[in-house]
Amino acid sequence: MPKDPRIKKVLVIGSGPIIIGQAAEFDYSGTQACRALKAEGIETVLLNSNPATIMTDPDVADHVYIEPMTLEVVERILEIEKPDSVLPNLGGQTALNLASKLHEEGILKQYGVEVIGVDLEAIARGEDRIIFKETMDRIGVPVAKSEPVYSVEEAEKVAAELGYPVVLRPAYTMGGTGGGIVYNVEELRQVVPRGLAASLINQVLVEECVLGWEELELEVVRDAKGQKITVCFIENVDPMGVHTGDSFCVAPMLTVPQKVQDKLQDYSYRILDAIGVTGGTNVQFAHNREDNR
Repeated sequence: MPKDPRIKKVLVIGSGPIIIGQAAEFDYSGTQACRALKAEGIETVLLNSNPATIMTDPDVADHVYIEPMTLEVVERILEIEKPDSVLPNLGGQTALNLASKLHEEGILKQYGVEVIGVDLEAIARGEDRIIFKETMDRIGVPVAKSEPVYSVEEAEKVAAELGYPVVLRPAYTMGGTGGGIVYNVEELRQVVPRGLAASLINQVLVEECVLGWEELELEVVRDAKGQKITVCFIENVDPMGVHTGDSFCVAPMLTVPQKVQDKLQDYSYRILDAIGVTGGTNVQFAHNREDNR
């Protein structure tokens, strides 16, 4: 894809501190992005609160800000540096959430800054549990049974219908923040309030548990024209229940039948098209070999 001649100066938002589920790959990809932009003659501005990453080395970006990842700091950087674009999708959930807030508060519009590398509406379609589930139903991609809740009382009702254990997934978080697997109502009453507090929209998805199923992942890239490639097929050695950030993985897949790999690629492509993703995406699946679900 040819370079957009309008892009002269880009603010790259990093991921901040390294945590499980939002780890060193973001530092690596963000560093490569800064170098690629500089190689194209584009001036780069970097915001990352983590001084221990290669990304914040002085030679990676033209201007480096090791500051808190807040709206106030970003607005000040926009005022000082006057970039024409912001690149948030190589900074994990931290950067994506920050970009969404900048858009909602009208700060990007105020400073005439365009978001590149990701569609902000696609973030909402991918992160909103209700919209995502409805979208998957529409395109024929199976998902675990689940219901979004906004209170402990609602969570108790849904969990009773699904049967314990259940998985609690707060919306707009990453790395399992605020959620987890609960085995009874007492544990649920402890975890749900944390999940609601961690979610940007105070929403938790109560989902059927697929503990013990195998976890499979595809790394897929989709461009603005809708063209897609699969970078790699990843097989988690550990089953569902061990977070992928903690799991041993192999690529390519070694024990997964080709028929299943083809189906997962088809599902991945349908998902990216329906959500409208541009750029790189990790698509994760739970697969039950016993009944091929």
